[in-house]
Amino acid sequence: MRLRHDTIGTAFDILYLGLATNLMLVLGAAPVLAVALATDTSRSWPLLALLAPVAAPGLCGVFAVFAGYSETRSTAVVATFARAWRASFRRAATLGALAAAVLVVLGVDARAAWGRPVGAAAIPVLVTGMVLVVAAALHGLAALAERPSARVRDVLRASVYLGVRHWPLTLLSLVVLALLLTLLAARPAVALGLAAAPLLYVIWANSRYALRAALEPLRSNRT
Repeated sequence: MRLRHDTIGTAFDILYLGLATNLMLVLGAAPVLAVALATDTSRSWPLLALLAPVAAPGLCGVFAVFAGYSETRSTAVVATFARAWRASFRRAATLGALAAAVLVVLGVDARAAWGRPVGAAAIPVLVTGMVLVVAAALHGLAALAERPSARVRDVLRASVYLGVRHWPLTLLSLVVLALLLTLLAARPAVALGLAAAPLLYVIWANSRYALRAALEPLRSNRT
């Protein structure tokens, strides 16, 4: 009977963690989600790129919630999210802005090269660069969620190196991210209400494992 009660309690904790985390994600990324869901992204991408840094601290908050539950089984979702959001805001927004800027430049270059002779050589390189930028940003936000005082430069260096070194996990994270974005475009309510937390947990777990060798040294870094 005790085992059954513990199992039921754990199930309710996980259910609450997922639903509350989804709510915090929606609140943290509200400007980006509002534009993405209300407009044609093929035309509104400049505004989305401009707003992307606003959503980055929210992802840090979500990753911090996952870290707290993984380490101490903490279900204080709102408090953990708010604390991580405040602590990481400046650096996470900076990281988001850098990633968005590089993605815009690479994307515009790829669009310009499309259909031209140079495109056969340039486009694969540009797309690979875009993939690396997204992967580095995910790893970087996972690092800042636990080490919000780390320098962005150090975080990026570790994220690029360890993301490439653990490329199978990085590839899985990118596939999961693509799945989440596809679901968001097709079924926003399902994506934001149910699927976001478990899918983002997979991304966080992969990033956290890849970064385990770097997180401890980052603890002592200060700006």
